[in-house]
Parts: sequence; C-alpha cells; structure tokens
Amino acid sequence: MRFVFAIVAFAAAAVMIGFGIAQRTVFLEPDRVVLGTVVEDQADYVVLQPDALAAHEGKQTITVSGSDVVFIAYGRSSDVEAWVGDAPYVSVGYDAEAEDFTSEVVVAEPVDDSATQGDSGAGKAADVEAAPAASPAGSDLWLDEFTGERTVTTTIDVPEGISVIIASDGTEPAPGRIAVAWPLDNSTPWAGPFIAGGALVFLVGIGLVISGFLHHRRSRGPRRNLPKGPRGKLLRAPKPTRTQVTGGGRRSIGRAHRIAIVPALLVPALALSACSSDYWPSIDQLQAPATTAPATSEATDAADAGAGDPAEPTVQPAVTVPQMERIMRRIAVFTQEADAARDSKGIADRFTGPALEARRANYTIRGTLPDQPLPAAIPASPLTLTLPQQVTGWPRTVLTIAKNNDDDTVAPTALVMQQNSPRENYKIVYAMALVPDADVPEVAPASIGAPPINPEFKGLLLPTGQVATAYADVLLKGDASEYAPLFDPEGDVIRTQLGVEGQKTIADDLPDTADIAFSNKVGDSPTVALATIDSGALVTVSIEQTEKVTPNDGGTIGFEEGAPGAALSGFTEKSAKGVQRVIGIQLLFYVPAVGSEDQIRLLGWSESLVGASEVQ
Repeated sequence: MRFVFAIVAFAAAAVMIGFGIAQRTVFLEPDRVVLGTVVEDQADYVVLQPDALAAHEGKQTITVSGSDVVFIAYGRSSDVEAWVGDAPYVSVGYDAEAEDFTSEVVVAEPVDDSATQGDSGAGKAADVEAAPAASPAGSDLWLDEFTGERTVTTTIDVPEGISVIIASDGTEPAPGRIAVAWPLDNSTPWAGPFIAGGALVFLVGIGLVISGFLHHRRSRGPRRNLPKGPRGKLLRAPKPTRTQVTGGGRRSIGRAHRIAIVPALLVPALALSACSSDYWPSIDQLQAPATTAPATSEATDAADAGAGDPAEPTVQPAVTVPQMERIMRRIAVFTQEADAARDSKGIADRFTGPALEARRANYTIRGTLPDQPLPAAIPASPLTLTLPQQVTGWPRTVLTIAKNNDDDTVAPTALVMQQNSPRENYKIVYAMALVPDADVPEVAPASIGAPPINPEFKGLLLPTGQVATAYADVLLKGDASEYAPLFDPEGDVIRTQLGVEGQKTIADDLPDTADIAFSNKVGDSPTVALATIDSGALVTVSIEQTEKVTPNDGGTIGFEEGAPGAALSGFTEKSAKGVQRVIGIQLLFYVPAVGSEDQIRLLGWSESLVGASEVQ
C-alpha cells in the first residue's frame, strides 16, 4: 500500500506544481491595460482630458510619437485651457461605454472683452487672449514637462483635475500617435501555495517510497532450514568473495543516494521559484475586493456636488508648492546667468518693477566699476513659505520666502512675483531680505491660498493703500510724524540708515559749502497685500528717497570720482546746480487687524541706488 500511496502523492504533487506554474505562465493575465488613439486632425496642440487620464486606476504611462520634436506637459486643467486660449486644439477624452478614447477639434468661441470690467475683467480677458501658435515649453503653469525627439514616454501619477498638453516645437502640428497605459494587478496569490504544497506532497511520496523499500526488505519471508552435512553438522554457505561484498554494497548505497538527491535538489528549486510576493496571498487580498469602478466616478460626483452655480468662476490658489519649487529653480539659474553677464535686456524676462530697476542700475554701475558687488542672489530652495493669491484668472500673485542653503549667514529672501497672463511667466516685482529674527505671522496653507486685500479695506490698523505714504513720512520726520506710533521701531534698520538719524549722518559728512535735502515719494509699483490667518495682512510697497546736494557758496559740486553715483549717471563733471541720487527701497510689512495691540512690523527690506543725475 505504501507504493500505492506514493504514486497517488506523486500524481497530486505533479498536478499542484503544474497548476501553480501554469498560473505564472499560460494563465498569467496582462500586467497593464493600454488605450491608444491616432489623431488625424492636425492641430498645434493636443489635450488629454482628466477623464482620459482616469479611464483606469493607477499611474499613467504616456507614450507620444508622430513628430520630430515631442513635448508633453501636465498641469491643472484650467491652466491648460487658459494657456491654449483661442487656439484650436484636439481634445482627447474617454468614452466609458465604448471603453476607448475619443477625439474632437475644439475651437474657442470669441468673448466680448468689453463685458468684463474691474478687477476680474482683466483676468477673464487674459484667459481667452488670442495668440499665435507657440511652444508651451518652459511655461510656469506646468507641474512638469518632458521633451524628446520622435518619441517620448513618461509615467505620471496625477489626481482629478489635471490635463496633459501635447505639442511639437510650436511651428509643426502636434504629434498624433498617443497611447496611455495603466498597471494591472496580475499577481497570482495561490501559485506559491500550490507549488510549495506540491513540493511538500512530493516529499511525502519520496518518504513513502523509501519506507516501502525498507519494509519490503525486512519482510522478505521466513528463512529455510539449512541441510545437514556429515556427522549432523550444518552445511555452511560458500563464503562470498571480497569483491562481491564490496561491489554489491556500493551499488545498493549509490541507488539510495540518487533517490534522495532528486528531491533534495528539486524542493529548494521549487521553493525559490515561488518566493516572489506575487505568488502569495496578502492580507488585503484576503479582505473584500476593491471596487473596479473608474477612478473618475467618486471625484466627479464630489465635484458635481460642490460645483454650485456653473456661471461662478472657480477660486483656486495661483500656484501649487511643487509648481512654485520648479519656478524658483528656473528663476535662480536664470538670475545667476543674467547677473554675471549684466544682461539688462534679458533680465526683464523674469524681473519687473522695483526689482528690475535695482538690477539694471547695478549692471550699469558694474559696467564702470567691475568691483561693485553683484545683486543679492535668488536662492532656489528651500522654500520656507509659499503664499499664493486666491484667483479666478489673471494677473496672479504669489509671495514666497526662500532660504540660502549654502550660507546660513545670508538672510532668507522674500519675493513677490506676478504673472500677468497665461502665456507669460512669473516675474519678480519685489526682492527683499528678511530682517533678523523676522516674526512672520501664520498664513493659510499653499493649497488654499490667501485672498488679496483691497487698498481701501478699513479692517486693518492702516489701509494697505496708505502704508507706503505713512512710512515715507516716518522716514522723513521720525518720531515727529503723525504715523510714527503705528510702526514698531524695534528691529527697524531702515529708520536707522535712511531715516532721520541716517540723514543727519549723511549731512554731517558733507562740506560746509554744500547743503543736502531729502524727499520721499511712493514708488510706482503696485501695493501687494495678502491676508493672514489672524485677519491681518502681508503688505509689500516701494519708496523712492531722493538726496539732492547743492552748493551754497556759489561754487560747483559733483559726484566723487569712482563713486556709484558717477558710474550710474555718467556725469563726471562739476555742476553749479548740484547733483542728486535716488535710493529705491522695497519693503515688506505685517499690518495687524483693527483692534489688535500690535503695531505695523517691518519684516523685510532692500535698498539700492536706482538713479543719479545732475539737478535740473
């Protein structure tokens, strides 16, 4: 019976092992599902809509080909649509019934810009601004982008509300062969148990075979009586030769070893072949199976439930944190190259307002005085604060604070940037160093953003539109200014250097034959105010302080030789009218809410020579 049971065990082991191996070979399901389309309509851009990206669950592996240059980028759907504007494009969506991609040419309807006025009017007009075909490469709107020749394949993992824009180089039609793949769970959790179980049953069969042989040898039957020889003695069997004893023993032991070696080699091999996690059931698989509904269903229902009036524009933060980090890396590299080359024209691609004026003045001065220090570098990371404005269109504003990782002695830099239209990149309007131990108030997370504060808003200690005027008066008059009690003097280095005390120091250094007069005015740059959690506001403004030096003895006066004023103005002679310098001051304040016991607090500042000339 042992041999019968062994045969049954071998048969069961063969079936179990074979079935386990078959699950990983002939019965193995595909590891991904792929949908593709060939866009026959030529257009400058192709947009993969959110429902196409969410046709199946999991990460999306996108493969695009069909042109010499292939460009892929992804961003918020509203940003992609705004960038495309009025340009015709091919929209690739998903048909759930047909379980396939769809494509159609979309042409935006013209919008009457005159119907939109006020703060939101400029933004809506910019959203649909017609523009010639251009390359979307390098836009600040994208969360990431990829460029290659002929074929580009990339894997992304995007949530609902994200679209992918596909283009060529901006002059050729967009590539039209598109395929999107999603991973499938093709694990076989019972392959491992079947293979391991089959190996165990095989070992049991081997054990039964060995047991059967041993039992058979022990029970070969009773021994016969040996014949008696002369005088009644038993006849002895002939003594075996040494060769017979040795040879027979070796053959018997060799066969036993070979029988034992086979399972000893086979079982580890089978065990190793089933050691992958795909071969074994997990706790998640033993629970209730996950839904196979499309990834868009729940998100779409939630969006529909909270959509409200479809005519109302959606409020969203100007940028996301990953988007801001990507923008800052680009700006840091761009600024470093422009500063080194003194590129006064190119710097305008990323700077505007007082920040641009300060850098251009520095480039001019360094053209004559090479030893003049470069402007403060723009650090790329880390970003210790990102506060985007809540927007419905354009222009968009974001306040960020970046720390210099390479030098802890350098103060963090506060930057205010604005994007005026979808196809323009963010430009730095204000660039300031934080004051030592700056106490920045708590603000909303970047995923929510902050609403802008109207310049006339009365809920603050001082309306934001009056902050620059009030502080300019404090610099000029000191404690005698009616606004002085509103500003916290502690840690305010600007009042020390450019206020009454600093002005007196400058006047004392002049010869008796010259007089100096100071005047302040609010800069032409816009006041930017974003709300804080405690109902206060972060306010950025600019002030221009003019130092006018005139002779008082009927003589002449001019800039000192080799001074930055002479280098900036190009005026190296003496003048009876006098000479003047203009200092540009960029300021970041915290303005508390009405009823707060706090004063207006200086958080960041920068000052630089932005103008010099003969007095007219």
